[in-house]
Amino acid sequence: MGSPASQLMNLVSLRRSLLYSAIRRLSSNAVATSSDSCPATSFTPPLETAEKDDRIYVKRPNSSSSSSSVTRDEVSVTMPMTFMTGSVVGKRFYKEVTTRMADDGNGWTVMLDYRTLKTPYKRPLKLPNLALAKAIAAEWEYQQTDGIRPFTMPLMKLACTAIERVPLTRVKIIKNLIDKFHHDLVFCRSPGDTDLTKGVREKQEEKIDPLIEWLQSEFGFKPKLHSSLFGCKQDNHFVNAIENVLQKTTDCELAAIDAIAASAHSLVIALAILRERLNIEETMELIRLEEDLQVDKWGLVEGGHDVDIADLQVQISSAVVFLRMSFRK
Repeated sequence: MGSPASQLMNLVSLRRSLLYSAIRRLSSNAVATSSDSCPATSFTPPLETAEKDDRIYVKRPNSSSSSSSVTRDEVSVTMPMTFMTGSVVGKRFYKEVTTRMADDGNGWTVMLDYRTLKTPYKRPLKLPNLALAKAIAAEWEYQQTDGIRPFTMPLMKLACTAIERVPLTRVKIIKNLIDKFHHDLVFCRSPGDTDLTKGVREKQEEKIDPLIEWLQSEFGFKPKLHSSLFGCKQDNHFVNAIENVLQKTTDCELAAIDAIAASAHSLVIALAILRERLNIEETMELIRLEEDLQVDKWGLVEGGHDVDIADLQVQISSAVVFLRMSFRK
């Protein structure tokens, strides 16, 4: 089976292959259907914007400083803001990727040759432990010479989110998660009034009811289930209990929870992963329960379902690996 980190890298490779395949199919279709009366569309940004957004900042030591007095933070490399959007940010400019303890002894950093890696906002990329630092270093080592591809580096993007975004917007992130809690995926049930919806409801009861029972025993409140598109307001004491858990999380934990909840459309699933109630395979099964039933009935659409599954696997797996590694000392 391999380690979770190696499995994640395989999933990233799978998603990249599927995405490239889908793009090629879309491109060939566009060429086949284009005509002189329909000008070709372009997704290339303006030159000024591309040059400004895609620049990699390499900081070198001051010429007046002696080599013995230069710290690693004075010799650094900073990724552009487009790193967080997934576009290719430039060719690989380094040969060796290593990890080292931070200069202040608080956390671990990733080194590209002799340069300390920094976030897009030029903050030191300090990671809580060596395991996470090595996992992110592996993502950088995986990059090819023709370009640095952020969409193959989900752990790096989560680390940047935890360092830059979460400390500044923690209150807003928690509020957003709580607002969506009333519309959580696991609380919604199929009506079960037809042969088709009856089968979906039976599958939901089989797979999701154990999670509902765990949630009730964990927090002491029985969730309200519904079949409405508008959700159902949960008990205020229940909501407060969930909010207290979120407020006690670290920045790395909250970044992972937010990523999982966004991909799964479920804060409950994210909390179950946090409390080690669900693993990656169980999580994927719950998220895709209804859609997988449709695929079983009508078949899988190549270039659609397979790309969606690979993309979801990367999103969930990377967040779970990031969460688990942030626990380690």
